Amino acid sequence: MSRLQFYLAALAAAGLIAAGAVVGRRVTQDIPSFEVLESYQPPLSTRVFDANEDLVAELSIEKRALLTLSEIPVDLQNAVLAIEDSRFFKHWGISPRGMIRAALANLLAGRKVQGGSTLTQQLAKIIFLSPERSYMRKLREAVLAVQMERNLSKEEILQLYLNQVYFGEGAYGAQAAAAIYFGKDIKQLTLEECALLAGLPKSPNNYSPFRNPKIAAKRRALVLGRMREVGFIKAEEEKKALAIPVPATRPLLAGIQAPYFVEFVRRQLEPKYGYNTLWRGGLSIHTTIDLKMQKAAEEEMEKGLSEFDEKARKEWEQQLKEDQDAGIDPPSVSTSPPANIQGVFVALDVKTGAIKAMIGGRGDQFNRAVQAQRQPGSTFKPFVWATALNSGMTASTLVEDMPLAYYYDGRDWRLLEGATDQYAINLATSVFSENADFKVWVPNNFDNNFKGVMTLRTALAMSRNVASVRLIEHVGPPKVVELAHKAGIQSRLSPVLSLGLGSAVVSPLEMANAFMTFANSGIHVKSFAVTRVEDSHGKLLDRHVPKEEEALSPQTAYLITSLLKTVVESGTGVRARELKRPLAGKTGTTNENKDLWFVGYTPDIVAVAWMGYDDATSLGRKLSSGSTLVPWWTAIMKRLVADTPSRDFPVPDDIIFSKVDSETGLLALPTCPKKSVVAFKKGTEPTQFCPFDHSKPLALRADFAVSGQVPGTDVDLSSAPLTGQPDGLPSLPTDEELDILEPEP
Repeated sequence: MSRLQFYLAALAAAGLIAAGAVVGRRVTQDIPSFEVLESYQPPLSTRVFDANEDLVAELSIEKRALLTLSEIPVDLQNAVLAIEDSRFFKHWGISPRGMIRAALANLLAGRKVQGGSTLTQQLAKIIFLSPERSYMRKLREAVLAVQMERNLSKEEILQLYLNQVYFGEGAYGAQAAAAIYFGKDIKQLTLEECALLAGLPKSPNNYSPFRNPKIAAKRRALVLGRMREVGFIKAEEEKKALAIPVPATRPLLAGIQAPYFVEFVRRQLEPKYGYNTLWRGGLSIHTTIDLKMQKAAEEEMEKGLSEFDEKARKEWEQQLKEDQDAGIDPPSVSTSPPANIQGVFVALDVKTGAIKAMIGGRGDQFNRAVQAQRQPGSTFKPFVWATALNSGMTASTLVEDMPLAYYYDGRDWRLLEGATDQYAINLATSVFSENADFKVWVPNNFDNNFKGVMTLRTALAMSRNVASVRLIEHVGPPKVVELAHKAGIQSRLSPVLSLGLGSAVVSPLEMANAFMTFANSGIHVKSFAVTRVEDSHGKLLDRHVPKEEEALSPQTAYLITSLLKTVVESGTGVRARELKRPLAGKTGTTNENKDLWFVGYTPDIVAVAWMGYDDATSLGRKLSSGSTLVPWWTAIMKRLVADTPSRDFPVPDDIIFSKVDSETGLLALPTCPKKSVVAFKKGTEPTQFCPFDHSKPLALRADFAVSGQVPGTDVDLSSAPLTGQPDGLPSLPTDEELDILEPEP
């Protein structure tokens, strides 16, 4: 070799070395160190579980779960290896043989028909590299693959791959794919299901059985064929698997269960843990909800509300036809059919406050159970009655159900003296009718009638509005506000006389919380949804710690419960008797029939139900909650308590029982036609016997209603000891009475 040739060869070698160094530097300069790989944590799905550890939902940006290799079926591991990298356990990260084979196949075809990447190279690309197609990225992929093979075992690489690869339809990793494609946990997958999943990563959209079932079936057959060729399965297994059709429709997923409850949980936890941790951190959120109860509530409520919608639509069609036939223009009803009615149902565990079921509406994202503020109507009355009991009254206390009126003097509402009937009210206010500054409020009952003097128990059972106004005036509105807040109402309450008729606005969850205090012997426990939260490694991050506060004495709570049992036994909530177990509750129907409520409880569960239109439109007919809402509330509760033994409410100390007359609240004589055993706080029980001649009820009531004086005696019942709770009411409410509106001021 001449000197010139030597220098040229040396120069060429130097150039090659320099070029190789430049290329090598470019290849390696952006490759992450292995320390980054060791600390790599993929975004994981946060999983929400119910009280029985059943999966309720997954919160994630990408549907993903991190499993160990032992948790992934061997058939799925083998299927992936057979179709993607059958020499996985023999190569050292890259496969020169595979690269050469793929290059020749692509050259002969004139396009890319094969890929030469090993499974390790694919994992390197998934975790660290972009999907761009370039030789530089391919070189980096190979370098990363070698680096991974030097520092990780084959099992660790396969585990990472199966947890990271995209299977389509939003599923990252094998666990999410099993749920999305088959509605199963990964451990339940069969051979043909494993083969279908293994064929997806190459082209998830093209091979999706939901998009292209025929192509998906061919791809699955290819995977099964490769598994047989490699020796993972036998020909008989392949033939059996090929005979099973691929799934053409998406299964129902756990991710859509109890959506209002899941959103309620999200709103609580996202501010606490942050968006990234909640949605990408793989938390395990253990909640109080019982999916069995939740599904039962959803089914029965939807059935009840759908029936209401159908009746409302038929009535609208009939009225529209009548208007058109009569030539009425515009018609008396809207030309658009009525919207679907909305509803709420929430059930709480009485002792703990755990939310067992929550439905916040129908078909949208707005959770009316916690976000809606509506007037509660007569369901607020128990707080007035509880305040009255605390002031010394009892269920036998007599209260007037007679006309009354109030006028506004510029500073406060004052009783209009002497206005004891509608004629006197009209006469007293007529002189001010032209004065715009003069305001008059005349409370009324739902039936526009007045019953005279009655016991507190009868007044609550029959939901007498005027009696409620008289009570709240007697005890003072601020006292009622104080007690309601202690019981669990959190919304602002104005201390006004109309408060006893439900003029404030509250959420259904608040009402359930407050009634739970009555059911729980006067102990208030705040409702809660989350029992504990764990991170992706099972470390405990938070646990619910119950907090109890005494809001009422056990005796007052029991006496209110006893009063509310009467509402169900023979009052406006009588349709709930179908539950056939001890039950207390209160109905509520608001002004112009805009809201229907029922809050009821057993010793174990308190449940609130509401129905109405979001725009506060009247329900359009003379309905009450007792006839419209209570039936589907009862249907739900039948299923919720089916496995719970029937038991009565526990009786606290210092409660005694006396047999009393229903009309007077005094001790009953054998001649009293309506008498019952009634609970009293010790020392407040009646000591006088009923002196009435019940053979003359009309004359008796006439004198009694006017003065409260017992004819022929020195007994003045208008100032009698404020005691008692009879169980036999003057009469049961008729269907017509249940269907009459309960007006608010």
